[in-house]
Amino acid sequence: MDVSNLLAAQTSKFQSIAVEKDTPLDVDAGFLTVTDLNPIDEDSYRSNLEDYLKSTARDGIQALVAALYALPIESSVDGHFAKLPPPTTQLPRAKPLPKPKQPTKWERFAAAKGIQKKRRDKKVWDEEKQEWVNRWGRDGKNKETEDQWIHEVKANADVDFDPVQAARNERKSRVAKNERQRLQNLARAQAAQSEKEKRKAELDQTLAATRTSTASMGKFDKKLEGDKKMRGVKRKFDPTEISAEKEKEASLAVLSQLDGDAKRAKIAKGTGDDVVNVRKAIRAVSKGKGGVALGRELSKSSKKDSGKGKRGKR
Repeated sequence: MDVSNLLAAQTSKFQSIAVEKDTPLDVDAGFLTVTDLNPIDEDSYRSNLEDYLKSTARDGIQALVAALYALPIESSVDGHFAKLPPPTTQLPRAKPLPKPKQPTKWERFAAAKGIQKKRRDKKVWDEEKQEWVNRWGRDGKNKETEDQWIHEVKANADVDFDPVQAARNERKSRVAKNERQRLQNLARAQAAQSEKEKRKAELDQTLAATRTSTASMGKFDKKLEGDKKMRGVKRKFDPTEISAEKEKEASLAVLSQLDGDAKRAKIAKGTGDDVVNVRKAIRAVSKGKGGVALGRELSKSSKKDSGKGKRGKR
């Protein structure tokens, strides 16, 4: 019985596990990614997009699976595992590079004098003990003067002079000096950073003012490459549908604010409800002419009255 036709038909259903392309696929087993750098076949892409994408994805997955099977296998209780190699694809940073720190006073001095920085070892050789001891900390070399059993004291020293306490105070003062210098360096760097941020804010404010200085408020101005869109003040609107209780509270708040403004205005002017509005009274009596015109009319009427009295006496 000839079964060659059946085998050929069965084989034609499955594609070969070997992926052959003009440009070999870039397989990164560390990231489990495959990069296909081959150009797109426009005829296949336009004729049947779905089949073309499936074929391309199948070739990539087949190449990745073949690369995984070529890796060393480790057995454990949970099963067999493939040990992934280190990734080879260079990924971009998720965050920008950190800004360089401001140099300290000593770093600027060392750069000007050409002094090279040398890292001091944590251990130093003790000639008396013939062993390596800590430079600082517990049983450190910096406490050698405090721990020695005999001290030299000057002849003119005080009676209650304690050389151990004097050595300890000197060491503490050095530590305090270093800490003070460290804080000064931090403050200096912070001041430089704040000054830079302040200058940047001023430039942004000036740029915003120049953008809105045209008749169209910068709407039709030519945009430069890299210019950021100006951020305006977002208006906040109250919802159109609110409960009756909230609407009542809002109305009472407006009324109380108006009442408070009126009272503050009266207090500022020094007038109250029981004080007569003099200007309003003068305007009503003079029929809108004002206080000067009212004074002239009163003076004229007084002169007439005085003239009539003199004639009557004659």
